[in-house]
Amino acid sequence: MSEELKNKVLTILSNHKIGTLATIQDNRPYSRFMIFFHEDLVLYTATNKDTHKVDEIKQNPNVHVLLGYEGKGWNDSYVEIEATAAISDNQELKNKYWNDYLTEWLSSPDDPDYVLLQLTPGSIRYYEKAGSKPEVLQ
Repeated sequence: MSEELKNKVLTILSNHKIGTLATIQDNRPYSRFMIFFHEDLVLYTATNKDTHKVDEIKQNPNVHVLLGYEGKGWNDSYVEIEATAAISDNQELKNKYWNDYLTEWLSSPDDPDYVLLQLTPGSIRYYEKAGSKPEVLQ
């Protein structure tokens, strides 16, 4: 693994919190905007355990994440991440990644409906800008 490429990816993950998460339901992709956090290359995103995305991940844990591009121009870098999702009820992680933005959907870090999706990358494609050839981190 190239440390230079890993650092580029980590910069994107650190500087861009909102992206899309795509799951599969009935062999069709479904995407939604999510808030992402990360620990090294593993991503976490908060959700209510009674959502379609949780049900979809239980059926098929393969997900796709898109982070980075902000539409400021054609030169924004971004990443596409193919990952395997797991549902985590780890209270230490839920406390760590809790923020007040989540009160729109969940009451507190102790809300029994609060879970994290842990997304472990299988492949990450880094694009320097739109149309560029990707650098692949596996």
